[in-house]
Amino acid sequence: MIYEILSCKNMSRLVSQAQDRSLTKRERFDKWVHLSICKACRQFEAQLRLIRMTMKQQSKVAEEDESVKLSDSARAAILEKLHQQ
Repeated sequence: MIYEILSCKNMSRLVSQAQDRSLTKRERFDKWVHLSICKACRQFEAQLRLIRMTMKQQSKVAEEDESVKLSDSARAAILEKLHQQ
């Protein structure tokens, strides 16, 4: 049996999924093999990690910043529009 290395397209999908779920042993092995030889996919994974970390930090900042919060009337108007759909 010949081992087939994942394409970069499939690797990018797997790297994205790994942000939200645990990978199987096979998926972790496939990822390790591909990333060991593909600099572009290693960079893509690093960029995804950076984006996720930045979004978490910005989310925390927004939660603590009163000027970013919606007024009660704005929140009610949005909820009303959502329920109309």
